[in-house]
Amino acid sequence: MTALIKRVGAFSKANPPVASAFHKLETATREGNILDAKTHELISLAVAVTTRCDGCITAHAAAAKKAGANKEEIAAALGTAIALNAGAAYVYSARAFEAYEEL
Repeated sequence: MTALIKRVGAFSKANPPVASAFHKLETATREGNILDAKTHELISLAVAVTTRCDGCITAHAAAAKKAGANKEEIAAALGTAIALNAGAAYVYSARAFEAYEEL
C-alpha cells in the first residue's frame, strides 16, 4: 500500500490539474452531509470491489473502519457488491445472447 500511495503522489505531482479535479470530485460527494461518513464509505467500498480497484479497496476499508463500520456492516456491503456483480454478468450475458441471435 505504501508503494501505491507514493505512486499516486508522484502522479499527482506530474498532473496537478487531474489530481485537483479528482480531489474536488471526491470532496463534492461529501457536501451537504446527506450521507453520514460510515454510509459513504460502505458504498465506496462496495463500488471499489465492483470496479476491482485495489487501492480504493484499501483506502475505503480503512476509512469505513475509522467511520465506525463493523465487520457485519462491511460484510453486508460486500454481499451487495457480489450480488450486483453477478447481476451485471447475468444482464450482459443476456445482451451477448441477444447479439448472437441478431447476427
